[in-house]
Amino acid sequence: MEIIDVQSFMRYYSKIKARTVKLFDYIPADQIEWSYQDNKFTIGDIIRHLANIERYMYAENVQFKESKYNGCGIEFAEGHKNVIEYYKDMHQESAKIFLDIPQQDLMKKCMTPAGIEISIWKWLRAMVEHEVHHRGQLYMYLAILGVQTPPIFGLTSEEVVDKSI
Repeated sequence: MEIIDVQSFMRYYSKIKARTVKLFDYIPADQIEWSYQDNKFTIGDIIRHLANIERYMYAENVQFKESKYNGCGIEFAEGHKNVIEYYKDMHQESAKIFLDIPQQDLMKKCMTPAGIEISIWKWLRAMVEHEVHHRGQLYMYLAILGVQTPPIFGLTSEEVVDKSI
C-alpha cells in the first residue's frame, strides 16, 4: 500500500484505530495491569505504548524531529478509564500532526530512531502495522484471561467455515 494522500490515509487509519478502541471495552477493569509473565508488557502497558509510540516517535519523526518516546509505564496513566482516555488523547494530538503533513513531504525521508532513513509514507504504513501487531497481543492477552472478544470483521473462523462451500 502506497500512501499518496494524507486525508485518505487518515480515513483508513481511523478505522484501524477504531477496531483497537472497540477491543478496550472487553478489558476487565481489574485486569488493566495484568501480564502473562513478570517483566512483560501489561495490558495497560500495551495501550500506553501504542499511545506514546504513535505520538512521541512516529508523529515526531514525520516532522523531521527525533523520537521523544520515553516508555509506557503506569506513570503516564493509571486505571482502566484513564489508560483508555490517554490513548485517545495521544491519538488526537498525533492526528493533528499527521493531517498537517504537506502532500509533497510524503515522499521525503525522515530518520527513524534506528538511524534509518525512510520515506514518510512508508513510516506511516509501518505505524499501521505496529498498531495491528499490538492489537493482536491484546486479543491474545484477553484469550488467556478467558475473555470472549468480538470477531474483528464480523465472523469468527468457525462461522466462516459454516458459511463456506
